[in-house]
Amino acid sequence: MDINIKVKENLKIRAFYVFFIVVSIQIGVGLIGFPRIVVMEALQDSWISILIAYAYIVCVLIAMLLILKQYDNSDVFGIHVDIFGKWIGKLIGTLFLIHFAISMFSLLITYIEIVRVFIFPNISIFVLSFLILCLVIYSVLGGIRVVVGVCTVFGIYSNWILFPLIQPALQMDFTHLLPIFEAPFPDILKGTKLSGYSFLGFEIILVLYPYIKNKKKIKFPLFLAVSWTTLIMLFVTIIVMGYLSFSEISTREWILLSLYKIQRFSFIERFDYIVVSSWMIIVISNMILLMWGITYGLKRMYKIPQKYTLYIVSFLILAASPFFYEHFLIQKVIDLSAQLGFWLVYIYPFILLPIVLIKKRLIENRK
Repeated sequence: MDINIKVKENLKIRAFYVFFIVVSIQIGVGLIGFPRIVVMEALQDSWISILIAYAYIVCVLIAMLLILKQYDNSDVFGIHVDIFGKWIGKLIGTLFLIHFAISMFSLLITYIEIVRVFIFPNISIFVLSFLILCLVIYSVLGGIRVVVGVCTVFGIYSNWILFPLIQPALQMDFTHLLPIFEAPFPDILKGTKLSGYSFLGFEIILVLYPYIKNKKKIKFPLFLAVSWTTLIMLFVTIIVMGYLSFSEISTREWILLSLYKIQRFSFIERFDYIVVSSWMIIVISNMILLMWGITYGLKRMYKIPQKYTLYIVSFLILAASPFFYEHFLIQKVIDLSAQLGFWLVYIYPFILLPIVLIKKRLIENRK
């Protein structure tokens, strides 16, 4: 396996598309229940947990960019083979693919559960999974430029869901946010750790990096994307805390959808139906990126054509989805995805970075 990749010029993308890629993959179904998870731990100091998470993610991104910078045009799979050898490197790379697969599966079954609870209680999980996966397959077959284009368009379109939150924002009770700095610091850190699942997704840059044309300009759109996502998380959490009491937050699973229920229009009674339906666009853009990452990684490490792995992975996900209809099973998948993502995304880069730097220094000394 070649460490560095030679990408055709017509397959490369400009660095400013990184903003839309990262935003579209970070804003997923996790946002719907994100405020409740953080508030349950850090109470009215939840905004501190979010800011700490943002600062830590910036540090992780810096470590990732430093790792990628040591190579001409490599990705996370090539770096692992170069550092650890063929077999161990491919094993660690496979863990990343498993992480992508579990994240994708958790997105699918969580969204289907939301649809079954809020709109169609008797809808077939198999049928809805089949329809969503058909759209994912169709997009991934178009190649990397189609994947990036879909994420860009869907990422821009999905921002409209923030505007209906203006009404509950105007009715906030700011006393719910007081007193500040009351929660113990360990609880604030617990809130930071639990928010990690909702912030996952930016690690896709470790796979997409060889396809970026002007790599020197990647820092600004990348950090801007993470900042924008953090602002959305912070905005939503503050509105939830200000509009609802703690007892109301603790008893509602998908707390964000409760804010959309208060919207009243003359032409529609349940505005949350529109939001749940539109959220499919966000879910599909997430799944497209993750599916492309899985098929690309299998092709990169094991020389299996992406078309074959695309159908195989889709079939496995489709076959497994009907068995995860109970909420506690879905929560176990989410917890597994969060735990695996915590170690691979938030801890592992700080272990890999010094190893890469030491090896580079040894090679330079030998020369």
